[in-house]
Amino acid sequence: ARTLKRGSAAGVVRSSADSSAALQVLRVHKVHFSQTMFRRFCGTGWGAPNAAEAAAIEQLATSHRQLLTESGRADVRSEAGYSACAAFLASVETAAVGLGLEAAPRIYREKFSANYRALFPDCNRHYRVDVLEASIDQHSAIWVNGDKFELSPEVITHAEELQRAWAELSNTLDRWCQASEAPSPSSRNGGAAAAAVRPSLPEMATALHRLDIAWSSFEHRYIGELIHIEEQARRLIVEAVDNESKLAALEVKRDNREAILEAQRNLVMSIQRLNSVANFRRKGRDDLGVDILESAAAALKRRKAAAAAIRAAGGEHQRTAAEILAADVVASFHAVRGYLREVGTCLERVDPHLCNNAGLVARLVDWEESWEVGARYVRHTPLLEAVCDLVEEIQCCQRLEPVLKTMCADCDVELFLVLPRIILLCLVSDPEQKRAELVRSLLPHRFGEPEEPGAPVPLGPELEVLEKLFRRTMIQMADATPRAAGPSAEEKAWSLIIKRAIAGPGSEEEVCECLVPGLHDGAQKALEGLMRDLERWSLELQRHCPEDWNQCSAVLVQCLTGGSQKQACGKFQV
Repeated sequence: ARTLKRGSAAGVVRSSADSSAALQVLRVHKVHFSQTMFRRFCGTGWGAPNAAEAAAIEQLATSHRQLLTESGRADVRSEAGYSACAAFLASVETAAVGLGLEAAPRIYREKFSANYRALFPDCNRHYRVDVLEASIDQHSAIWVNGDKFELSPEVITHAEELQRAWAELSNTLDRWCQASEAPSPSSRNGGAAAAAVRPSLPEMATALHRLDIAWSSFEHRYIGELIHIEEQARRLIVEAVDNESKLAALEVKRDNREAILEAQRNLVMSIQRLNSVANFRRKGRDDLGVDILESAAAALKRRKAAAAAIRAAGGEHQRTAAEILAADVVASFHAVRGYLREVGTCLERVDPHLCNNAGLVARLVDWEESWEVGARYVRHTPLLEAVCDLVEEIQCCQRLEPVLKTMCADCDVELFLVLPRIILLCLVSDPEQKRAELVRSLLPHRFGEPEEPGAPVPLGPELEVLEKLFRRTMIQMADATPRAAGPSAEEKAWSLIIKRAIAGPGSEEEVCECLVPGLHDGAQKALEGLMRDLERWSLELQRHCPEDWNQCSAVLVQCLTGGSQKQACGKFQV
């Protein structure tokens, strides 16, 4: 898109430099301008150019020769072409001031938006290369946020008029250059020939004046349409700001729950549309509905009631996985609302290309990530219960082997090799528990269908083989465990299997050194056989659908560490 970037900070900086140059031009030519106007007032007319006028026109002709062209038009796309054109436009303004030409009225600039008033701060000419470029590319479509805009016939008419005025000035300057390059007259005839082709001062003044009139007419309509396009491009965020404001007002009154829910739905739909056009760092999904928020709110309400009951009984409430995930959904929604409240006070600072607003994109990335998790795990009760069950079981493993808790807290790279082993061991240790639903969501082809809703999910034949291997290994490990007071043989066997899963290959001797000597070798061999098979399943768990696994592992780590891994919101950014 060639357009709305013109209101960027870089554009403002360049405009400031142009403005300073224009002011310098006015100061340099102030005295000469007065003299020129006095000469005309006295009726002496243009006549031959004086030294200052001739110098200004000569500089204009020189900068015109340095223009780069492409397909017969000024090249403004390359860096060199842009710079040459900017220098030429500065010379045009200098020459116009030097010749005492009155600038075309530009009072219309007072109605420009703040961004464009920064680019055009007063009624001086302020010729800009990007305005000329727009008149060249008059039929090019303008794409903003996926929407196509085209210039109106009126703007195109004025663009064509500007191009004609540009061509007329170019032709006049070409003639001036040709006359200047003619051989120095050695005779009276040679001098007359050179003088005959050189444009007169009135011709040059007329060409400059026509260009200025055409330029201001095009600038007026073109910038006006850009402002309208920007308003259209910002409508999504304006709509979201309005919907947030309406919801906030209803929440203060608290007297109409249906109206609050309707306003909430409208706001979520606004966020969906914003996400689809601005969130370039993720998928830009527009299908994450308000039911996710409602499910999260319901889950938090249930957990709040359960926590109250625990405290009433004298117990201490610990945050569950369900609370952590549901709270993340709600928190990301409130973060977007906070952004909308802030940005509503400075909408003129919003880049019409919504994906260029860093603060907006950051909030949408967080929102989409949290709501994707909510859509998969919070909205689906069996899966949410499965996560809770598995997290509790892994926490038991952490108590057996504290190094696992350290891995989770540090988000150690090794954790993501260990975690799938632990998940599979938790599954085969008790496949009728709710945790089976989570593994089934990752490996659906390895499970059967439950006999009835709510019934345990049966393992497929391949997973049944793994379960039987686990049972045999548990028996051999338990038999090889020395009898002593404390944990049962089965508990010790489970602890050793978990220890081996965490320590990884090469830890066999260390893990099994406590076993009864006569049974040591057989138990160690069984343990290694289980671990080899477990490693194959671990790879399948990670690779069957990597995106689902990455999300699942992130969810488990988030729940095990007690909160979101995302960075907190810092200073407000548009």
